[in-house]
Amino acid sequence: MLSPLHPLAPRKKTLAAAALLAVAALTLSACGSGDDSSSPVSVVSEEGGSDKAATVLDQPFAKPDLVLTDTHGKKYDLRAETKGHPTLVYFGYTHCPDVCPTTMSNIAVAMKALPKAEQDDLRVVFVTTDPGRDTPAELGTWLKSIDPRFTGLTGDFSTIQAAARSLGISVEPTSKDKNGKTVSVHGTQVIAFSPKTNGGYVLYGEEATVDDWTRDLPKLVRGAKP
Repeated sequence: MLSPLHPLAPRKKTLAAAALLAVAALTLSACGSGDDSSSPVSVVSEEGGSDKAATVLDQPFAKPDLVLTDTHGKKYDLRAETKGHPTLVYFGYTHCPDVCPTTMSNIAVAMKALPKAEQDDLRVVFVTTDPGRDTPAELGTWLKSIDPRFTGLTGDFSTIQAAARSLGISVEPTSKDKNGKTVSVHGTQVIAFSPKTNGGYVLYGEEATVDDWTRDLPKLVRGAKP
């Protein structure tokens, strides 16, 4: 692999998974707080001057061994259901007023630019960080308004938290802010899993735009580096 400083190296963000685990826990968003905490506490390390939204990991994450409940009330085994498919996984919650719906909507819009077969092949999985309020029905209604093809998962919080942590994403229990408003504090990264290896090899932050996703999705569905 070329060094990021090598003159022939592509202009992309690269970060070893071990380093990501150390810093991603600081990249949090209190989506429902209504104050400045909606901004990330810390930014994941990235190559200076890069114009890419993608962070290509030197050491891909293993797909979590995660079994939760989908919007139809049925058990959903993440590894089994997404094996061999390009997959995007995001941890958030339906009462989030900003980052979560924006992230999901950006992906939904970009998906429409893909050929129909590639749209059908892509799996987008939204795992709630607020299972106390996000019932299967609540998740189903929320996701249907964005893209009914997206999969919503809910279940035991400790199981969800452990799965997120295995991907270097910090998720905290739902709590009340100083104004008594319920908030769910969580990392805002999207992890892209390769259809070839099933490894999580690319990370996107909340700054990824529709244009970023539109440019990168054709590569991600093939398991290529963006």
